[in-house]
Amino acid sequence: MHGFANPARFLRIARWLMPLCLGAGIVIALAALGWGLFFAPAERLQGETVRIVYLHVPAAWLGMAGWSGIAIASFTELVWRHPLAGIAARACAVPGAVFTVVCLVTGSLWGRPAWGTWWVWDGRLTSMLVLLFLYFGWMALSQASEASDGAGTRAPAIFGLVGAVNIPIIHYSVIWWNSQHQPPSITTGGSAMSGAFLWPLLIAMTGFTLIFAGVVLARMRAILAHQQAEARLRRKALAQAG
Repeated sequence: MHGFANPARFLRIARWLMPLCLGAGIVIALAALGWGLFFAPAERLQGETVRIVYLHVPAAWLGMAGWSGIAIASFTELVWRHPLAGIAARACAVPGAVFTVVCLVTGSLWGRPAWGTWWVWDGRLTSMLVLLFLYFGWMALSQASEASDGAGTRAPAIFGLVGAVNIPIIHYSVIWWNSQHQPPSITTGGSAMSGAFLWPLLIAMTGFTLIFAGVVLARMRAILAHQQAEARLRRKALAQAG
């Protein structure tokens, strides 16, 4: 794993992997959304509103996956001082927050016809909103650390690990508490969904996951380029001062 810690080696891999992930992800996601919106059947009870699932569920999955990425990168940074760990955590934050917002918005649009209201203080919805606030807090802490020339970089990493406690709360909230949100339809034991809904959903999740990976790689490349440019400017300034 430390072989990929070399920024030059990582950039060589990311240079071809990033457009591959983005291109394949966009094609797959659009195909899955087209399938779900125009060809999949309406649900017996929810009717046409069930079509929101093909965007809502991938967004929820990637909102949680984004913070999981931050937590894993934070652990790697604290334990092994991996050179790219902090950069990976920063790269995951913005797309993770964006997908969390998409999840909350689509969930609200889905909840209005299903529950008769735009929002309820349900365990799943509330913990997902907490996740969004955690993203905002982490990004503010990371920016403050960066503004202090990298001093106190452990603080965002520790915050990333502590915030990971919310991920199992989101997942199990519909089981632990009396929830209006439906229980998980896809588990390790199988799926409660019909294949007519399940297959376009799984394909949509694959496509959006590839898009997420491509965006993270693009952000890591941009952060590395910014750091390298700043390092060159510092060396140049020191050389002129000397």
